[in-house]
Amino acid sequence: MEKEKSVKATKINLFSLKTVQMRTFHITWFSFFLCFFGWFGVAPLMGIIRDELLLTKSQIGNIIISSVLITVFARLFIGWLADKIGPRITYTWLLILGAVPVMLIGVSNDYTSILIFRLMIGVIGASFVITQFHTSLMFASNVVGTANATTAGWGNLGGGVTQMVMPLIFAGFVSLGFIDSQAWRYAMIVPGVLMIGMGFIYYRYTTDTPEGNIKDLKKNDPEFAIKKETEKGNFKKALKDYRVWGLFLIYGACFGVELTINNIASLYYMDYFQLDVQTAGLIAGLFGLMNLFARSLGGLLGDKSGMRWGLRGRVYFLFFTLLLEGVAIMFFSRMTALPLALGSMIIFSLFVQMSEGATFSVVPFINRKAIGTVSGIVGAGGNTGAVAAGFLFKMENVSYPQALFVIGIVVILISLFAFLIRFSEEAELQAKAEMGQLISRTEKVKIQQAYAYSYSQNSIYRY
Repeated sequence: MEKEKSVKATKINLFSLKTVQMRTFHITWFSFFLCFFGWFGVAPLMGIIRDELLLTKSQIGNIIISSVLITVFARLFIGWLADKIGPRITYTWLLILGAVPVMLIGVSNDYTSILIFRLMIGVIGASFVITQFHTSLMFASNVVGTANATTAGWGNLGGGVTQMVMPLIFAGFVSLGFIDSQAWRYAMIVPGVLMIGMGFIYYRYTTDTPEGNIKDLKKNDPEFAIKKETEKGNFKKALKDYRVWGLFLIYGACFGVELTINNIASLYYMDYFQLDVQTAGLIAGLFGLMNLFARSLGGLLGDKSGMRWGLRGRVYFLFFTLLLEGVAIMFFSRMTALPLALGSMIIFSLFVQMSEGATFSVVPFINRKAIGTVSGIVGAGGNTGAVAAGFLFKMENVSYPQALFVIGIVVILISLFAFLIRFSEEAELQAKAEMGQLISRTEKVKIQQAYAYSYSQNSIYRY
């Protein structure tokens, strides 16, 4: 058993918690889920908050921007910190400290205070970087794209669930006798408490790597400590790599869009289709629920493309999904009937999240010695895209449908940047060799299992 834990996992056993790799897999995606729940918990309640605090369209736009602005810098810092002290401690403290502004936003009584707390909550978005970094450390290259996409996708599912659940929690407090201006404030305590509890679970049941925690490895293995020191140079190398910044833009065009929709979807359906807060939240939540499988599908097909056509296959698949995403957004922006808007939103959500999964099926191969840093930079691109989109939605003379149409055009243009993501012949050969070794190892295990089964059957017949 110890030997199995000391190497990266070559397969994903969803219904197992026996290995540290699978425990980390499940704990990290659920932690990200709760972070998303806290990050966007206030979004489906903005209609109530807008009426109470008398917020203008421009002020709501500023609040949307603030929710994702600080995440750009937080993701860059968290990527470096996770490389330095390990994902376990980094995630533990992010969950616990990030819960504080989530609960405190309930004391907001004007535009300025809610803007400040919304800005502080945005730090939680850096949890994505740790999620991707931790699964990259736990899973081998034949499944790392699928593992990254699934943990991120199921975590992003929190963005859809919060659209549905927070209005129900709000309604629950109203049914207990609280007025609207009190109910939304008490509702925000729920995700904060859940995040704190998850912080303790993360600390107790995960390790930094399959071999153990970075702190212990540094003590017991001097070479490991020296190896970590040499990664200082890799941080600068990652910053200078144009491919990293290409993926930065690409991720802004997919995850940035998802963050934007999480912020405006409930308001969009309330204002343009005259729905109440519960119904609008339910429909808006369908966008995020596609994360249940869509991002995983993007990562899986990215892995399959890589196995068949090498690293360039992963890149070509990324271009394809991003192009279709842009086209789908443009169609969605033109829908005026609710059933058509709902159907086109689901299709556009599918390609948004597949593009995210495809992006992070490429990320682990850019710089293998600074995965956390690369994940941080690319992850920050998602929030940068959301910030840029936020300026469109705050403009008084631009309607939400017009803003979405412009975003669709921009996504199509950015999809062309995928062709700038190139790999050297050496990197292609290394990836091919690794894949061959992993396939050989998997086949060897299958043969051993078949032999053991055959032996057991013969033993039964013998006696």
